[in-house]
Amino acid sequence: MFSKIFSLRIALLGLASWAIPFVAAFAFFDQSGALSIAEPLFKSLMVVIGGAVGVWLLVLAFRHVPKSVQAGFVLGCFWLAMNLALDLALLLPMSGQSVGAWFQDIGLRYFLMPIMAMAMGAVAGR
Repeated sequence: MFSKIFSLRIALLGLASWAIPFVAAFAFFDQSGALSIAEPLFKSLMVVIGGAVGVWLLVLAFRHVPKSVQAGFVLGCFWLAMNLALDLALLLPMSGQSVGAWFQDIGLRYFLMPIMAMAMGAVAGR
């Protein structure tokens, strides 16, 4: 099971789960780097964009991994670790936030990944 989850294809889908919302976020900033919409609206839009992208990529991933709650948990945790690492390496320095502030503002949302992946694995396995 693990060799199918820790494959290049699944890693690239995990990378896309971070990169697509990251790139989409730039549409909401002006040339000076300031938000062009209200911050609560931006945060809501990013949750919706991230959720939609995540579900779509999980559908693609479950075409190639075992369809079970356990596989969903491992896949979700793999993508969670990737997304947290990418955010800490790239987004945190850009934001100027402390790790604690970033985690409260953004990082905690990434824990939806294993939850969604486990649910999808459970449904796909039936």
